[in-house]
Amino acid sequence: MYHRFDENKYPSTNIRMNDFLEHIKIIEENNINFINPKNFENELKNNKSQRKILLTIDDGFSSFYENAWPILKKKKIPFILFVSTREVGAFNYMTWDQIREISKENFVEIGNHSHTHEYLVEEKSELIKSDIEKSISIFKKELGRNSNFFSYPFGEYSIEFKEIIKSLNFKYAFGQHSGVMDETKDFYEFPRFPINEKYGEIKRFKSLMKTLPFKYKKVLPEEKYLLQSQNPPDVEIEFYDGIKNLKSLNCFSNEGDKWRQSDIIFLNETNLKININEKFIGERGRINCSLRDPSGFWRWLGIQFVVSDK
Repeated sequence: MYHRFDENKYPSTNIRMNDFLEHIKIIEENNINFINPKNFENELKNNKSQRKILLTIDDGFSSFYENAWPILKKKKIPFILFVSTREVGAFNYMTWDQIREISKENFVEIGNHSHTHEYLVEEKSELIKSDIEKSISIFKKELGRNSNFFSYPFGEYSIEFKEIIKSLNFKYAFGQHSGVMDETKDFYEFPRFPINEKYGEIKRFKSLMKTLPFKYKKVLPEEKYLLQSQNPPDVEIEFYDGIKNLKSLNCFSNEGDKWRQSDIIFLNETNLKININEKFIGERGRINCSLRDPSGFWRWLGIQFVVSDK
């Protein structure tokens, strides 16, 4: 997941173009396929031996159109551009004419990213639904149709938010918790690796190209919107059978506003509990678990909680 391109005064959402070009080169040299979002579900479920990447860009900043789009167009690299309808045409954002221009290519999908891009996860369901319905209406007016793809603003969602997205006939929804997609994942909780100046550094990017899905049946609590009365959460993961060396996995969390290794208790061969001993501080609580695979790659699972101040 990318945002801005060569807007160096915004390092937390920017990638430098020389790094972006290197990312593309690394992907190509490793024979990893860019998948067309129009074939998304088929690619997700079939030909699993082929390594694949889904490229996504959030927000529709002008710097994407000016700097990254010419390269992606020339190479015909497929991607999803998620746009918030309120911002289209505002200062530093793409216009509808520009969005329509790129949407004509058969390797491009324009995804829905809400209307306002506010902290919708903290709003009442009526307001969330109204916001998304407005974006759908504008999509239909400007592009002739709404997208099957939705990206949660700030990658934040609750069970209630997910149900609204389902009810409005989206097929897929994406967060910002790190991880690798596979057919076992909740189609309304797909992970993505956020890429910016810090997390797009070449050495780290190369390591991301060596990650595999961490297949799990369930992560508890299912609710990722965390009230203070539920902070810290009781976290349990149920994995699928057959994951080799599962008991060698490591998990880290930012509990107490400091990244540290978490205590793990295995309840049986496939179920474990992660002890989060201190409250998550700030807006987001994160847990990342990794396991060295016999192939030399890493299985990766990221969990993100939205921490309420209530």
